[in-house]
Amino acid sequence: MPTPTDRTTKLGVCNLCEAICGLEITLERGAVTAVRGNPDDPLSRGHICPKGVAIADVHADPDRLRRPVRRDRATGTWTEIGWDEAFDLVADELAATINEHGRDAVGIYLGNPNVHSLGSMTHGTALVKALRSRNTYSATSVDQLPHQLLAHLVFGHQLLLPVPDIDRTDHFLVVGANPMASNGSLMTVPDFPRRVRELKRRGGRVVVLDPRRTETARIATEHHFVRPGSDAWVLLAMVHVLLDDGVASAPSYADGLDAVAAAVGPFTPERAEAMSGLPAEEVRRLARELAAAESGVAYGRVGVSTHEFGTVCQWAVTLLNVLTGNLDREGGAMFTSPAIDVVGRGIIGRGHHGAWRSRVRGLPETAGELPVSALREEIETPGQGQVRTMLTLSGNPVLSTPDGARLDEALSGLDFMASVDIYLNETTRHADVVLPPTTALERDHYDLVFHALAVRNTARFTPAVLPAGPGTRHDWQIYREIALRTVSRLDRKPSRWRRLTLQARMRTSPTRLVQGLLATGRTGVTLRRLRANPAGIDLGPLRPGLLPERLRTRDRRIDLAPQLVIDDLARLAEAVPPTEGELLLIGRRHQQDCNAWLHNVPRLTRGRPRHHLLMHPADLAARSIDDGATVRVTSRVGSVEVEVAATEDVMRGVVSLPHGYGHARNPGMLGAARVPGVSINDLTDPERLDVSGNAALSGVPVTVEALPR
Repeated sequence: MPTPTDRTTKLGVCNLCEAICGLEITLERGAVTAVRGNPDDPLSRGHICPKGVAIADVHADPDRLRRPVRRDRATGTWTEIGWDEAFDLVADELAATINEHGRDAVGIYLGNPNVHSLGSMTHGTALVKALRSRNTYSATSVDQLPHQLLAHLVFGHQLLLPVPDIDRTDHFLVVGANPMASNGSLMTVPDFPRRVRELKRRGGRVVVLDPRRTETARIATEHHFVRPGSDAWVLLAMVHVLLDDGVASAPSYADGLDAVAAAVGPFTPERAEAMSGLPAEEVRRLARELAAAESGVAYGRVGVSTHEFGTVCQWAVTLLNVLTGNLDREGGAMFTSPAIDVVGRGIIGRGHHGAWRSRVRGLPETAGELPVSALREEIETPGQGQVRTMLTLSGNPVLSTPDGARLDEALSGLDFMASVDIYLNETTRHADVVLPPTTALERDHYDLVFHALAVRNTARFTPAVLPAGPGTRHDWQIYREIALRTVSRLDRKPSRWRRLTLQARMRTSPTRLVQGLLATGRTGVTLRRLRANPAGIDLGPLRPGLLPERLRTRDRRIDLAPQLVIDDLARLAEAVPPTEGELLLIGRRHQQDCNAWLHNVPRLTRGRPRHHLLMHPADLAARSIDDGATVRVTSRVGSVEVEVAATEDVMRGVVSLPHGYGHARNPGMLGAARVPGVSINDLTDPERLDVSGNAALSGVPVTVEALPR
C-alpha cells in the first residue's frame, strides 16, 4: 500500500469544455488515482462532469501519440521519427508550397481544442499569422460564427458577447441550447444544475424552446417544441410583440430602433406559428412574460446558430435583451471584467467581414477565416490559390464539418499534409507527419477566453500537475519550431522587424506572456497572487453599468440595425414552411462526449449506446418502420445506415443524430470498435449557409427508410 508520503493532492483544471471546472487530483507515485471537483473553486464550486473525471485517462491513454510519426504513402505504415526531423520535414514542405504556389496554397484548419489550450492561444495563433494564408478555416464556422459576427456588428468586437447573469436572473429563456449537457457555451457556467435549482428557489423561471426535449428542457419550468430552422420567425415575432405593445425601449447610446420596428413589422406571431408550429398566442405570452420579469435574459446557442438564419437569430436574441431593458443589467445579459481583458486590450482583434472571399464560391471571410464548408472545393478545384498542402491543428473536420465523406476523399489528394494532434483519427490519418503535443495535465494553463465569457468574474492559473514525459514537446514549442523554421526557408521573407517580432513572441513561454498581461492589467491580479491562490481568485459577480464605455464601436454606440442583417431578412421572408411529411435532421451532444474525440476512453463510452437516430413514434409508424430497426437516412449529399430509436422527446417531423460519431468508417481509427454510429456530417450540406458563412447543420431535409431484413 502507498505510504502517506507517496500520496499527494494537486489542484488542476479541466479544459475539455468551456466550463473550466477546478479539480482536485490525487497522485500516487506520480500516477493519477482520483479526480474530484474542487469545492474551493469560486466559479465551478466543486462541480465536475464525467469528462473531468476522465481527464487522466487521456494522459495515460496507450493510443495517444507521444513522438512524431511519419506515414509511408506507399504502404500506409507509420514510423516514429525524431523531433528535428519532423520539424524540418514540415517546414520544408510548407515553405516549398509557398515558394512555388503562393501563401494561399497552404490550407490551415484549427479545431476546437485550440481555444482550450493556453499554448495554442498564444503561439498557435502566431503560427497562423506567420503563414498568412487566406485559406484559413476553423471549427468556428460550424459553431458560433453568427455570435461573433453579430457582436462585431453591434458591439464593435467579435468577442464582446453578453453573458446571461444566471445567478441573479428571474427569467431565463433558452433557445436551441442545452447547458445541462454542455455546462454552457459562450456562457461559461459550471455547476449549471445547482444554479438552476437556486434560480427556481428564488421564484425564477426557465423556459426552453427546442425541437428536442433535451436534458435542459426536462428540468425547465416549461418547454415548447419549435421546428428546426424556424427560430428566427419566433424570435422576431417576440420582438414584434414588444414593439407592438409599446413596451420596447432602447438605451441612449443605441441607434436604429425605428429601423428595427420597420424591419420586424412583417414577422408576426401568426407567421411564426405557420413556420414553427408554436401557437401565436404562446409567442405573445412568452414575449410579454420576458418583458414583465423583474430581471430576465434570452440566450440562444448552437441550435439557433447552426442553421441558415443563425445571424438573424442572434440579432433577435440581442434585441430581446436590449428592448426589455435587460442589457448591462443585473439578472440580464452582461459583460465580464476579466483579469486579462482580451477584448479591451486588443489581444484578440475586433474582427471584420468580407475583407476577401473564397476562390471557388466567393464566400466572404469573417475575422480572417473562410467558411469551412468551402474547404473541400478549395482543395479539389485547380487554379491559382488551390490548397495543395494542409496543416491541421487539433481538429477532425472529416467528422465535424459538412459533407465529411467528400472532404475525406479530398484530403487524400493533397501534395502534403501535417497535423498537430495526439491521435491518429479520421482526419490525421491523411497526414504525412503527425506531431503530438503534451496533454492538459502536463502544461501550465490560464483560460484567456473563457474567463471573458464566464457568469462570474474569476481568475485562475494552474501549473502543470504532472511533468512532461521525456522527449515530449508542448504545443507552443511545436508551433514555435514550425513557424521559425518555415519563415527562414521562404524565398520572400518578412521584413527584419517582423522576423524579430515573431522570434521574440515565439520564444517567450505562454506562462511568461500571462505574467506580463496580468502585471499590466487593472484588476490587481498578478501571477504571484494566482500561484498563492491555486483554487482561483473571486473578482465578484458581473457588474452592470459597463456600457457604453465597454463598447468597441468607433463612436461607442450600439447599432441595433446592422445593414448586413437587415438585408438578410428578405431571404428569410421568402422561406416557406416544410411540406407535410418532410423530415428535418438535427444534431445532439452528450455530457460524456467532446465533439469527435474521447470515444476511445472506456470510462466515457460504457453504458447504453448513444448513437441511434431518434425519431417520433408517429413518424416511424407512417413509414412502417419498427423501433430498433436499421434505417437508411438520405440527404442531398449522402446517406448513412444506423439503428433508429422511437421517442417522443423529438417533435414530429424531426430526427436526431449525435455530433462527432462515425469512427467505424475507417477500421482501426480510435473509437471504431467501441463506439458504433455514423457521422451526421455525411448528411449535412456545404451549400446550406448562414449569411455569416456558418454551416447550416440543423434542419437538414432528409428521408428515412427501413432497410430490407
